[in-house]
Parts: sequence; structure tokens; C-alpha cells
Amino acid sequence: MCNFAHILMIRLMLAVNAIFFFDWNIFQRLDILAWVIGIPVIVAALVWLYVQRKQTALLREDLSQLTKIKRHPIEYELVLKTMKLAIWRMDVATRVVTFDCDYRDATDSIVFPSGAKLDDVVNMMMPAYVDHFVKSANELITGRTDQVHGQYEMRIPHTDRVYWSETYAAIEKRDLKGNPLTVVGTTIRIDRQKQAERELIDARNHAEESDRMKTAFLANISHEVRTPLNAIVGFSNVLPMVKNEEERAQLITLIQENNAQLLRLFDDLVHMSRLEAGGGTVKKTRFKVKTLLAEIMEEYSQHVDASHVTLFIAHTDSALEVFTDRDRLAEILRQYVDNAVKATTEGEIVIGAEKQELMLHVWVKDTGKGIPEEHLNEHLFERFVKVDEFVPGTGIGLSICRSMALSLGGKVGMKSALGEGSLFWADIPIE
Repeated sequence: MCNFAHILMIRLMLAVNAIFFFDWNIFQRLDILAWVIGIPVIVAALVWLYVQRKQTALLREDLSQLTKIKRHPIEYELVLKTMKLAIWRMDVATRVVTFDCDYRDATDSIVFPSGAKLDDVVNMMMPAYVDHFVKSANELITGRTDQVHGQYEMRIPHTDRVYWSETYAAIEKRDLKGNPLTVVGTTIRIDRQKQAERELIDARNHAEESDRMKTAFLANISHEVRTPLNAIVGFSNVLPMVKNEEERAQLITLIQENNAQLLRLFDDLVHMSRLEAGGGTVKKTRFKVKTLLAEIMEEYSQHVDASHVTLFIAHTDSALEVFTDRDRLAEILRQYVDNAVKATTEGEIVIGAEKQELMLHVWVKDTGKGIPEEHLNEHLFERFVKVDEFVPGTGIGLSICRSMALSLGGKVGMKSALGEGSLFWADIPIE
């Protein structure tokens, strides 16, 4: 038996050698038994070699994929951290939301616990956004849409604060019938984006309003210039023809008043241009405040009907001296008094000043028609703003007051009630 096996092995080796090396002499000497047994063995060997080579290639590919997978979580995590994203999943059947990771800002105060339900998200949402959110969520859960996107204003739990959230969500898995099983989504805080949007909208609205007011100012300034100029030219032409001294005196007075009005208008324009160009140089001197108030009262006393309006200085210390820019303080008071004279047809206009620690507090109070409540805001001190379009003026007086006060390190303000009069004040630092 051993001899037969030995002989068979030799014949197989000869057959393999004949096939691989194509030895014709061996082909001739092999019998049928060697061929019957040798050929299947050779075929099996070839198949085995092919399979081994294929498995080696697959193994090499798997190792390459494994290396990529090992690198992927690091890159993935870095992207999420950089974008400050939260990744979450929701089981459609239970409506339970779980977070895979959350790199949003202030997560300790804004995020509901992982494992909470969809209703918890709705409870955190501002009422104005609930309907849109519920509608989008239902469309996704029922499979009517593959993905949704929305921006929502959310409440921070147990506080009155809110934040903005942007969410993208899509169906991750479906069952055999096509019904959604799980939903995956991302959420990011967009507070800064919304703040930037608000600032851009405010800036655009402010620019549009400024442009509108500037157009109105240009139209108004032409009227303000033309009115006194026409009076000056007209009365000057009539004056030589008038012989009566009393009538001539009246015409001269009217010319002087209109000339002063025109000069005042140009002064305002010069002040505005100077302030826009940088404010000029602050020149501080030491002076008595009551003397300045008396000069302003004397200047405006001729512009009011003394039988109906009284101008006077409130109790002010005659010895009060301050060290600041006299011209700028005087300009603030003139603008305040000028507005009071225009608004008051009966009653009184009071001007006063007092020292409050390191500040000089000055004010002008009138019993005029007052200002409607809707205009009682900071915009009243902006350029070209007029409360009453029928009252003469350019709408730049109060903006000059504010700019003058700011150039001295001070501030301005006012109080008013419709039908009760107004109080305008300024606080100026003194030494």
C-alpha cells in the first residue's frame, strides 16, 4: 500500500511538472491515472491561490478603511467644536431626544437634559414660534418631508432671558413601509447673528430716516432763508418812499428783526458744520453764571409779548463762578430759550442755574404747549427733527445743544407734558 501511494505521488509530481514546464517527454510517459488525478488537484490549487490573493486585497482595503475611521472622529469633533454645534437624535415612536454631543455656548443654562421629550422643546419656545415648530415637526415625523429648517427664539429655563436657536433636522431611518423611525438634527445658537441683523436693520432705518429728514431740512431751510430775506428786501425797497418817521421806524425795526433772524439761522448752520468737522477748540474761561443768564434774558426779551409772557431768572447765586467754555454754554441756553419763545404764547419762561457737586446744572422752563409723548425720546436731540412742522425753525437747534454739551463732557435732557410746558436742562462739568 505504501509503495502504491509512493508511486501515485511521483506520478502527480510528474504531471504537475509536465503542465507547468510543458515537458513533452514527461507527457508521453504519464499514464491515464496520473492525468485523472493530477488535473483536479492542479485546478484546486489555482482556485486556492486566487481566493488567497482576493482575501489579501480585501484585508488590505479593510485596514485602510479602519485607519480612516480612526482619524474621522477627531476631525468630526473638531468641526463640531469650531462650529459650536449640537448633534441630536429623536426616536419617532417615543418622541425622546438624545444628544450625541453638544458644543453650544452656555449649554449649562439653555439645554434640556438628554432623554427629554419633544414637548420639553416646545415648552422652552417663545409662543410666537410654537405653531411653526409644531407644524414642521409633524411634517417630518409623519414622513411628508425629508428635512426641515427653522430659527426659533427660546426661553432659558427658570429665567426671563431668551436666546436664538437654529435647527436643521432630517429623517435618518425608515421602516419597511417607509415610515420614519429616527430623526437626526443639528442645533446652533445664533444670538450674535440675530444681533447683527437687528443692528443692520436699525442702521438702515436710521439712514433712511436721516435721508428723509435731510431732504425735509433742505426744503425747510430754503423757506427759512427766503422768508426773512424777502422781508428785508421788501421793506428796504419801501423805506425810501415812506416819509412818516413813525412808519419809517417800524420798517427799520422789522428789517432789523428779520436781519437778526437770518443771522441766527446762519449761525446755526455754521455751528452745525463746525461740530460735524470736529467741534473746534474748547476755550475755557472763568466767569459768573448769573451775568451770562442776564445777557441771554435781555437778548430775548424783545422777542416776546411782555403783556402775555414773562421772562425771568430763577434764584441763582450771584457769586457763582465756573470754569468752562462760556460761548458753548451760552449757545446751549440760547437754543433752549429760542425754542421756549416759539412754544409759549402765554405764561412764563424761566432760566436758572445751580452748582451740583462738580457739575453746573442749567435749565430753561416754559409754560408753552408742551411736547406729545410719542416724541419724548432721545431722537428729539438728533439733527433735522421737528416736533411741529408749522413752527419756524430748522430742526438742528437741539442737536447743537447736545453736541456742545458732549464736547464739554456733559449731557442734556428734557421733561415735557402736552399742554403743560417743557423743561430742558444740561449738566456741564466745571472746575
